Amino acid sequence: MSAVFTVINPATALPIRGIARASVDETDAAISRAVAAQRSWASLPPVARADALRSFAGVVEAHVEELAQLEVLNSGHPIGSARWEASHVAQVLNFYAGAPERLSGRQIPVAGGLDVTFHEPYGVVGIIVPWNFPMTIASWGFAPALAAGNAVVLKPAELTPLTAVRLGELARLAGLPEGLFEVVTGSGSVVGQRFVSHPDVRKVVFTGSTSVGTDVAAGCARELKPVTLELGGKSANIVFADADLDRAAASAPGAVFDNAGQDCCARSRILVERSVYDRFLELLEPAVRAWRVGDPADEATEMGPLISASHRSTVEGFLDGANVAFRGSAPDGDGFWLAPTVVLAGRGDRIAREEVFGPVVAVLPFDDEADAIRLANDTIYGLAGSIWTENLGRAVRVSRGVKSGVLSVNSHSSVRYWTPFGGMKASGLGRELGPDAAEHFTETKNVFFATD
Repeated sequence: MSAVFTVINPATALPIRGIARASVDETDAAISRAVAAQRSWASLPPVARADALRSFAGVVEAHVEELAQLEVLNSGHPIGSARWEASHVAQVLNFYAGAPERLSGRQIPVAGGLDVTFHEPYGVVGIIVPWNFPMTIASWGFAPALAAGNAVVLKPAELTPLTAVRLGELARLAGLPEGLFEVVTGSGSVVGQRFVSHPDVRKVVFTGSTSVGTDVAAGCARELKPVTLELGGKSANIVFADADLDRAAASAPGAVFDNAGQDCCARSRILVERSVYDRFLELLEPAVRAWRVGDPADEATEMGPLISASHRSTVEGFLDGANVAFRGSAPDGDGFWLAPTVVLAGRGDRIAREEVFGPVVAVLPFDDEADAIRLANDTIYGLAGSIWTENLGRAVRVSRGVKSGVLSVNSHSSVRYWTPFGGMKASGLGRELGPDAAEHFTETKNVFFATD
């Protein structure tokens, strides 16, 4: 019989319910079911797989409110955000429902014959999901993987498994074959590690910390198994003197405090041109103090709690000895609350270089365009970032100079399911999303037909 772990509501610190912690044998059994289901799934006509994914999307759409309420309960996401996340899952499924009929190969003329390429599914894909965005990040992996003809075994984070478990149930309700989409709850050291080592899991998708991602990559290398990694970030929000400062300051809290800063894309460094540094801080302070932190079930809430007491303690550790400029407010009492915090940092400070993963932002001045690029790149990470300027040429130059996988100009939003997403340097390996994502879950087979 499986062990059980208790899921906690981060807004109240109270237990929700127990969830099974799968053993190695139970993980192997789920993988075996996925292997059997994948054979018949891959043999279906592309239009049949497309219809099945659209049916899955329709069932998710019909259960958006239920999924959103689960995310509020389990993850502490504000209800408005949680509804968007649940709807996003349906949108991703609908988008990739168009992929099965577009996974066509090529004909390549060669001397003495003809080459034909085919996109063949890997078989079973293992997807390991973090606790910060349980639904959305899961869908970025399972939707294109299923579209390409694979089966999926999905491991949610132990802290936030509830929406993943429900999505697995909704997949069966939508008519997906039994075993095709297996949700396996449990620890990373057991379930996640087995995804990496099991010979029938032919690709792994991991989203999480850079340290664990390094171990996943090493394990997959030993198995000669392809892997996609989406890892940490220390993204820069770069504000030039010619920018619309009011707009940039108003946007900054959402860029870093969304999901309580528990976002690898959080713009957790604000780099401001020195000539407007003081003015920008004057504009930023009221925007931060107005950021609404509270009960995630309240429609007006913009930020909920951190995910756990231990994580809150880790985030608070970054504030020891820090030069705090100002803070917002947060509830007292039970729950893992922490007020949004703005820190004035020096270039060598830990808080300016390491990922905090909480509602804390470091503000630093820069001197000119070259200095801004140098400072933005002064980190091991390279995931996301924003550039605020009214100069188009500067926007192009800086976006080319900053070593990050996804950037936005005069906006803090840079992640869309129809465009590629992923990091550089220690922020990741490979790309997710975009119109070609389903191809990333296939192997290209080349067949030569002799005509002579």
